[in-house]
Amino acid sequence: MSDPIIFYTHPQSRGRTVRWMLEECGLDYQSELLEYGTSMKSPEYLRINPLGKVPALQHGKQIITETAAICAYLADAFPAAQLAPARAQRGAYYRWLLFAAAPLEQAIIHKALGVMVSDEQRGFVGTAEVEQLAEVLANHLAGREFIAADHFTAADVYVGAQIGFGLQFGTLPKLDALQDYWNRLSERPARLRAAALDDALLTDN
Repeated sequence: MSDPIIFYTHPQSRGRTVRWMLEECGLDYQSELLEYGTSMKSPEYLRINPLGKVPALQHGKQIITETAAICAYLADAFPAAQLAPARAQRGAYYRWLLFAAAPLEQAIIHKALGVMVSDEQRGFVGTAEVEQLAEVLANHLAGREFIAADHFTAADVYVGAQIGFGLQFGTLPKLDALQDYWNRLSERPARLRAAALDDALLTDN
């Protein structure tokens, strides 16, 4: 019998990306809906994630936090879903997965919060302006169907979710290559199932 999977989330969180990944894997999992400021800060959940944030995943005795890490873990833990390239071909996979998790997300948050980084400070931060990062992504995606391999991978889930969110809420420029990429990914059956599940939770609340 396989170890149970418990998914801690909120429908208005980065948990939407993890649910998409779970659906791409075709897994059975138990969802635990947590609320901001209450159950996310409960002693029980702080034993899962001491930061009191979602998403988090418990797979048997394994506890994984951070959205990109959860996506990468699931791709490795369930290889039958073929959501990671062969080990010898994972350079681009790791590169773009962490490009979106680190410099891109940091730059988006800086812009959303109005954080100004001077030229003198630029060397201390591990990112660039959102517009430059978006151009890098768009140039890489031009002429490619997927971000890091010749097939869909966990990197497409994570990068795609970042791009979809950015285009929806205006935190990324609407470059043609980014929009085309998201248009393809957004129609995947697993993403549509995941979105419907999360949207239903919003309606229930």
